[in-house]
Amino acid sequence: MRVAEAIALRCGASLALVRAGALLHDLGRGRTHGIRHGVEGARRARELGLPEELVLIIQKHVGAGIDPENAKGLGLPPLDYMPSTLEERIVCHADNLVDDGAVIGSQEAYQDFVGKGLERQGQRMLEMHHELSEACGVDIDEMMPSIDLKGHSPCSELI
Repeated sequence: MRVAEAIALRCGASLALVRAGALLHDLGRGRTHGIRHGVEGARRARELGLPEELVLIIQKHVGAGIDPENAKGLGLPPLDYMPSTLEERIVCHADNLVDDGAVIGSQEAYQDFVGKGLERQGQRMLEMHHELSEACGVDIDEMMPSIDLKGHSPCSELI
C-alpha cells in the first residue's frame, strides 16, 4: 500500500481508491495462489457489494495485465484483465515493485518476469513503469528508496 500511495500522491490519482485497491488486490488468494486469484478476488468483491472500480483493480492487477489471447490460453474467463485506469495501473505496478516485503526497482521486477519465462509481460510492466513515471513527473524508481513499507505513510497527514 505504501508504494501505491506514494505513486498516487505524485500523479494525482484517487488516493482512497488506490489505498483500497492496494489493500484488497489479493483478496482472491484466500481461494487460490495461482493466476486465478484476480478472478476469484473480483468475484468475492462483487459478492461483498464493493464498488465496480475497486473490483476491476482486483481483477486486473495480476502481472502487468493479461491480454485476451493470453487469458484464454491460461483458462481464465474471457474478461478484460488489462489495467486501463490510472488507479488500476498504479496498484498493478506497485504490486510488481514489492517483493517479499522489500521495494525493488523496475529492472529487478523485469528480471523476475524474465526468470519466470514471462518476458512479454515484463516488457509490458516496463511500459507501465515509463507511463506512470511520466504521469508522476519523476522516474518511480527514484521514489522507491524513500518509501518505508512498515513505518510512516506518505499520506499520514491526510488520514
